[in-house]
This record gives sequence, C-alpha cells and structure tokens, in this order.
Amino acid sequence: MSVYTGIVQGAFPLVKLKKLPGLSQLRMALPEALLDGLEIGASVGLDGVCMTVTAIEAEGVSFDAMQETLNLTTLGNLAEGRLLNVERSAKQGAEIGGHLISGHVDGTAPLVRREESENNLSLFFQLPERLRKYVFHKGFIGLHGCSLTVASVDESGVFSVCLIPETRRMTNLENLKLGDPVNIEVDRQTQVIVDTVERVLAQRGLAE
Repeated sequence: MSVYTGIVQGAFPLVKLKKLPGLSQLRMALPEALLDGLEIGASVGLDGVCMTVTAIEAEGVSFDAMQETLNLTTLGNLAEGRLLNVERSAKQGAEIGGHLISGHVDGTAPLVRREESENNLSLFFQLPERLRKYVFHKGFIGLHGCSLTVASVDESGVFSVCLIPETRRMTNLENLKLGDPVNIEVDRQTQVIVDTVERVLAQRGLAE
C-alpha cells in the first residue's frame, strides 16, 4: 500500500478533464522533478487522494478517477485549470516531515471562516458529524493531502488549522474561498485508538 508524508510537493494545473459514465480521466501538468522515475502504475496523491498513473505523455500525466472517488472527494467537482496539490508516494526510508497519510479520503469539509494576519492564515472547517470523534486539539489531520496540526476544535465540529508562509506558497489552500470543500483524512492512529476504546467499552457494557 502506498503512503504519503503529507508534505505537498507543489500545486499544479489540471490541463484536461474528460468525464465518462462512472469515470473521469484527469491529465496533470507536472514539472520535470516530479516526473523523474515516474512509471505507469505508480501512485500519486492529488489533493490528498491516492491515484494511479495510467499514462505518461508529453501533454501530461493521466489518472482515472472512479465513481466512488468522484462521490467521496472533491475530484468529482473539478474544472480544467484547477490547481491540485501533488505528492509522489513516499519511498522506503524517506524522512516523514508531516504524518503518514494513506490517500484514502474520509470525506470533505467546507471552509466556514478565514482569519488572516500579517504572517499567518487560519482556516476553519466544518467536520461531518461522523468524523468529529477523531479530531482533537493538537492532533494531526490531512487537508487536500497536507499534513497539518489541529489548532482548535469546538463542540459543533468546527476545527481550525494555521498555515505558515511556506504552506501557503506550496499548496492550493491559500486559494480556498468560503464554502469550498477540502478532502479530509483523519489520523489513522487516532482512529484506531478511538474505535478500539469504543469497542471495548461496548463489550463491557454488554457483559454487564
């Protein structure tokens, strides 16, 4: 299984989008640095979604997004020219600068507030109710493939992240407008712990 570090390598344009029944074909323009060693069948993260390379041509690198992916993620609402965060899958022994991301998106969350200062940008998103139990203050979360730390979270499921200038420069999060959804992936370790505790408590409840 491919994994990612959550350190996005840049935001690059979708140069062609072909919509077919139950399938969208995406073509991305990637720089030479990201093409080095890239082969058909390789995994690449696009806005946090693990995608498989189907073709490598002078016009760009192609991917197929199936209906399940289109339904669950923001890839179902793309337009040509849109910038997508891109990360090649991590190689064995690579430094993990963020936290491990699987590329299996859990859902989407809309942007509900922006707070900008001279050197920082705080973004606030509304979590789906089913994912709220996995998101904690100072915990990890993946947004459009970016590994970020949760700066705050309230009882209504609104959480925030703070973007440093480098994240703003390298990713497409800077361009989000109110109401725009992002792909979210909760921290898998947190998810396993929460689910395990719930299961144990449920079993004890039944035993009593």
